[in-house]
Amino acid sequence: AMRNLVASLATDYDIIQFEGIEMAQYGRQARDQSRAAGQRPLLVFDDHNCEYLLQKRNALTDLRHPKRWLAGAYSLLQWRKLRRYEGVICRDASLVTAVSGPDKAALEALVPGLTVTVVANGIAPEEYQPVEPAAQALQTPWTLVFTGKMDYRPNVDAMLWFAEEVLPLIQAKEAAVRLQIVGMNPHPRLDHLRANPAIEITGAVASIQPYLAAAAVYIVPLRVGGGTRFKVLEAMAQGLPMVSTPLGVEGIDVTNEAELLLASSPGDFAAAALRLLADRRRGGVLCAALGRRARTFVEAHYSWESIVPQLEARYIALQEKS
Repeated sequence: AMRNLVASLATDYDIIQFEGIEMAQYGRQARDQSRAAGQRPLLVFDDHNCEYLLQKRNALTDLRHPKRWLAGAYSLLQWRKLRRYEGVICRDASLVTAVSGPDKAALEALVPGLTVTVVANGIAPEEYQPVEPAAQALQTPWTLVFTGKMDYRPNVDAMLWFAEEVLPLIQAKEAAVRLQIVGMNPHPRLDHLRANPAIEITGAVASIQPYLAAAAVYIVPLRVGGGTRFKVLEAMAQGLPMVSTPLGVEGIDVTNEAELLLASSPGDFAAAALRLLADRRRGGVLCAALGRRARTFVEAHYSWESIVPQLEARYIALQEKS
């Protein structure tokens, strides 16, 4: 069906852009079809995630745990296949764009001489309305919120690690704390977490904004992943105090203690979350400062108003070069 749709549309275009490696076959089909009709379209590959790097990280994470060796072996095979295929696609495109500096470096390592352009993910900050921490100072129980597609392996790993290794440390000091996991298609590996009355797994929701607005702290306990985490940009636009692993904000040029708090180990992650909860109880001066700086950062660097002109300039330069 997709090939037929592409066949019906792929005529008389100057630029054909395909989004992600999954769509590469169709982008190349459209390019080849247009060439057969006498056109000379340019092919742009917008790589949402450096997929071979993501599979490499999946493999290395899973292979540390005997129960996950089968999944790790699968990711190891995918890593090698995707490294070859992603390199072929990068060579074939007239322009390759990535959403972060680390993804740019990983893609350029595949093809000698390749120059990848970074065009970040965009967001509409005006769609998110921050809530002043002082208004939530006495609101309990505190809710820690994570959002994302919950059959995505990095998100599943993040929630298992947090629920099993970090949340108990937080609850030892703040017994009433709740964890809200918001996102579609919860994976069966998360099912056992439902037995914990402090954990809510929502499944698909009409809008994440109400959940963000009610959050005491937004958490990003990612240990695997790639690209730019749109969830992080949403939470920053909401002005939420955030605790993240360094990998969780990889490719986003934020600073610890400025726009968020960074932590890697279970103990450090729990301590950072408890610090923000204690601050909320005192009126939320730190939470408010982190949230304001996060919101300002997103408005300056990740709004569509700042990103679209960058992409348009790349299109113009590409056509002039050809």
